[in-house]
Amino acid sequence: MGEWQCPRVKRLLTEFGDVHPISLNFWELLAEAARQMMLDRSRRWCEWRGWEVRHGMVRETLSLPEAKKGGRRSAFAGDGRLRAMWDIGNRTTDGERELSVARVWVEFAEELGPGETADVRLAPLSPEHWRHLKRGDVITIHEARLVAGTATVIEVLLPHS
Repeated sequence: MGEWQCPRVKRLLTEFGDVHPISLNFWELLAEAARQMMLDRSRRWCEWRGWEVRHGMVRETLSLPEAKKGGRRSAFAGDGRLRAMWDIGNRTTDGERELSVARVWVEFAEELGPGETADVRLAPLSPEHWRHLKRGDVITIHEARLVAGTATVIEVLLPHS
């Protein structure tokens, strides 16, 4: 039946968080419940959402090229462990491209692989560097300074007060 014994309850609670501003306490309580039930991925998802309340987040549609076209050779786990570099348009004082780091959570999938497209949530490590982004902006994900994929911003969520 998956990680949550009652998937409808999980979906209802997390979807409620997508529609209404939810407090950090709400996500902390859900994370603790998931921890007590030994539901690791669900616990990490609730902790992720709590982080979003504090720091904001960026949602985007990310497309990875096929491996034969120079993309990744394997999929990456979609549960927020990947810390990727992004070109979000920032420049150094010398005018050089400045890459910013954000963790990546793939929505509705366990992983994202070569040639695939999915909606993802980013948790920027320096959220203040990302505040200029808006819906429709195109940014790129990088690996070893090479472009590893292209993303279109869907939503920018500022921290809740």
